[in-house]
Amino acid sequence: MDSNSLAMPMSDPNAWATAMNNLGMAPMSMTGQPIMSDFDPSLGMMTGIAPMNPMMPGLGIVPPPVSQDMPIVKEIIHCKSCTLFPPNPNLPPPATRERPPGCKTVFVGGLPENATEQLIVEVFEQCGSIIAIRKSKKNFCHIRFAEEHTVDKALFLSGYRVRLGSSTDKKDTGRLHVDFAQARDDLYEWECRQRMLAREERHRRRIEEDRLRPPSPPPIVHFSEHECSQLGEKLKDDSKFAEAVRVLLTWVDRGEVNRRNANNFYSMIQSSNSHIRRLMNEKAAHEKEMEEAKEKFKNALAGILVQFEQIVSVFHAASKQKAWDHFSKAQRKNLDMWRKQAEEIRNIHNEELMGIRREEEMEMSDDDMEDALESKDSDDSGPLAQVEALKEENDSLRCQLDAYRNEVELLKQEQGKAQPQRSEEDTTRQQQLSFLQQALQGMQKQLLKLREDLKQRETELEKNSEEKQQLESQIQSLKDRIQALPTSHALPLEKAEREDRGDESTNHSSEAAVAVVSCSQEKENQPEKGPPSPVKSEREALLVGIISTFLHVHPFGASIEYICSYLQRLDTKISTTEVETLLGRLPCTFKQELTGVGASLEKRWKFCGFDGIKTA
Repeated sequence: MDSNSLAMPMSDPNAWATAMNNLGMAPMSMTGQPIMSDFDPSLGMMTGIAPMNPMMPGLGIVPPPVSQDMPIVKEIIHCKSCTLFPPNPNLPPPATRERPPGCKTVFVGGLPENATEQLIVEVFEQCGSIIAIRKSKKNFCHIRFAEEHTVDKALFLSGYRVRLGSSTDKKDTGRLHVDFAQARDDLYEWECRQRMLAREERHRRRIEEDRLRPPSPPPIVHFSEHECSQLGEKLKDDSKFAEAVRVLLTWVDRGEVNRRNANNFYSMIQSSNSHIRRLMNEKAAHEKEMEEAKEKFKNALAGILVQFEQIVSVFHAASKQKAWDHFSKAQRKNLDMWRKQAEEIRNIHNEELMGIRREEEMEMSDDDMEDALESKDSDDSGPLAQVEALKEENDSLRCQLDAYRNEVELLKQEQGKAQPQRSEEDTTRQQQLSFLQQALQGMQKQLLKLREDLKQRETELEKNSEEKQQLESQIQSLKDRIQALPTSHALPLEKAEREDRGDESTNHSSEAAVAVVSCSQEKENQPEKGPPSPVKSEREALLVGIISTFLHVHPFGASIEYICSYLQRLDTKISTTEVETLLGRLPCTFKQELTGVGASLEKRWKFCGFDGIKTA
């Protein structure tokens, strides 16, 4: 709507100037020209507020909100076709409803009956730009503005009396009531604006989270022969070990290990294990540096304490009478204060040094207590501890043997691929390998002797327990038979026959008792002559049958670990020692042989039942 068509000539410029002066604004016409050239803002009723131009954008005839402590003075407003008279200032302010969110629409009631839409535009357009007007036939309308802040300016006109021209007719007068109105368009625009702000906030938070999120780790390469060889070289390098061991862990977790590349993975794991010594050395170096730093700090602190002692002794010497009398009163006060400060600092440092020494003494006492406990445990543990130590040593030596065996196999594979000419280095390596093989053979012999001794002791204990049980069972059976003899041989004969044949029955009973005693003696002597059965239960018999079938399929024999891995598929409770003791009790069915030379030396069990049945 064109604003020039609504220009309002003021019929009373003095009233307009008075109202503008009271509001703290420079009196200006609707065209923007000053009415009073000698305007002084300090003479207005609202002093202390900077003067405002009513023609500024966003401002109209309504002043900005002022402090609630200051009274708002409303004046007469002259328009083109009507006049607005202010309400009584002593009356309370008009009541309004709660402001809806995003409100741009106002309800205007109390319009004159002869009011037109042009009159409504003439009065309220000075508050702000109007988008739409919905007028009713019952003297009220709804006005929708373009901005939210213009609604506050429209509420300023609530309570004004309207008079069209100079008419006093009732249809040409009315009292305005302006209040907030709830419109769907306002609510929709407000919700759209809130959603837009929420999207912007989410976008801003997402950008901030992306900026603060730590970078993703580099991707792990896929397994291949080429990458495996490169990873083996990286594992040997101290600077690249951390990255390489992470790749190795990922490969193992993914299940890249199979029978074809098991040796490569074993060598990489062995390379990782070799870094343990380096890490321990680094830790020891850092601990040594820490101890050296502690020692250096302790020595420096001791030197500082010596100097503190000297300073305190100087103060004590100065406080003696032959030197103290020559100082003035202010100097004596300063000397006394300095002496107290020096003594306090010396005591603090002395306590710190004593605390360090106390900690060292406590560490030494803890070490002594640990050594004493270890010695006590070693004294208490008898043959059981020796057996456990032998088993642990056996396991460690077996692991070392496997490691050396794999190294020898890898060396043989590399030599078979490359086939380099032998040089002096090769000869020295061969000598070292031969020395290592000899040492391993000696260690293996010692281990075999120890294991045979343990087996013999275990078999002797088992035999003694079996013989004891058999003897107890035989004694019990003999007692039962002796008690049952009189009743078993008593026959229901007639009295006459007993009298006639009394002598014969006594002879027969004595002969039967002698026969029973002789039979019992023969049974007692019988287990001493024949050895006990090597198979004790049905479970062991089943194991013997399964192992015989398995070894019959492997004519060159199999190691005890291979046999146990096969049996554990059937029953996970089967242990290596149980199978090995069972095989040792059947020398005519199974025999143990050593195959290989040097580092490849291995013990294998073979089935010899077809040959043993001839000698058994």
